[in-house]
Parts: sequence; C-alpha cells; structure tokens
Amino acid sequence: MKPDFAKNNGLVPVIVQDDLTLQVLMLGYMNEEAFVKTTQENKVTFFSRSKQRLWTKGETSGNFLTVQSIGLDCDADTILVKARPAGPVCHTGKDTCFGNRDAKGFLYSLQSTIDSRIAINDPQSYTNKLFQKGINKVAQKVGEEAVELVIESKDDNRDLFLNEAADLLYHLLILLRAKNCTLEDAEAVLKERHQERQSG
Repeated sequence: MKPDFAKNNGLVPVIVQDDLTLQVLMLGYMNEEAFVKTTQENKVTFFSRSKQRLWTKGETSGNFLTVQSIGLDCDADTILVKARPAGPVCHTGKDTCFGNRDAKGFLYSLQSTIDSRIAINDPQSYTNKLFQKGINKVAQKVGEEAVELVIESKDDNRDLFLNEAADLLYHLLILLRAKNCTLEDAEAVLKERHQERQSG
C-alpha cells in the first residue's frame, strides 16, 4: 500500500475515523515522512501546514489516535485511518472536529467503557459488580429489563419506555461481554442474514 505523494506538492489528505463508532473525527494531511512514522509507531502523525513540521496528534494533550487500520481510496491519493481516540480529538475539547459524537456510535463507546470498568475491576462500578456476580445474574437482569420494557410498551409514556429500552441495551452489552462476545459480533449475524435474504 503506497499513497501517491506526487500529487498536491507531496501532501495527501487523511480522514480519521473512529474504529468503533465509524464517526469521522478529523481531517489532516500527511507527507511521506508522516505516513512512515504513523505506520511505524501506530499513532497518527500529520504534516502540519501551519507549523511546517511533523505533528503527532496528542503530543501535547496526550489524546493520541492509535491506529487500527489504514486504507487508500481508489486513486491512492486520500488516506483513511481508522483509529481509537484516547480522548477528545478537537482542540476545542469536543469529541470530533465536526462537533460531538452522535448517538449512532455511542453504543460502541459504552461497550468500551464497560470493558474498561471490568478490566480494572473497579469495586465502585455497578457494571463491574454485576459482571462479577456471574452469567446467571447478568442474564437474569437482562430478562428483568426485557419484561419491564414490554410492560412499558403497553402504555403511552414515551420517556419511561425509552428509559427501559436504554436499560435493556445497557445490560445486554454486559451480557455480551460476559459471553466474550461484542456488539460487532451480533451486528455481523444481522448483516449475514440481511445479505442472505437479499441474494435469496
């Protein structure tokens, strides 16, 4: 994989996308040196046009962008980097340079938070305490939340219904983690079913 640095005076635009949520985080530029540094160190490095030097995102703030994959467009003159952000990406403190992350990708961020709480075995975390009780307790909680959602669906209180739906999704993420599965795994099954129905 070799970007075409011959165009645009040696600079290639780089779109950085959150690897989990697929939200576009920012746009920057790389020259060949920045590209090589990025691939070697696994942290996104740009060529800063204002500073006229290499600039690793997060070198000051600590909010690095850890590379998960790098791709090129069909003309090899635009780079797509999928990365995991260590914190807010924009210098304004927002999650992205295009504003805050939208709700469509939040479940993946929540999944990461759940993983983190469990990994550090946080004794104050409700998530971790439930997880430590074992699969039976987690599964029971998902069942309870599902029943509560069904009950609320019979009424006309939208706020209560959405709160129960949110509770069910949250506990389902913990159950997926307890089964060593992810939201991506469940999505893959749905995608496969969809493709089978479209081709059938």
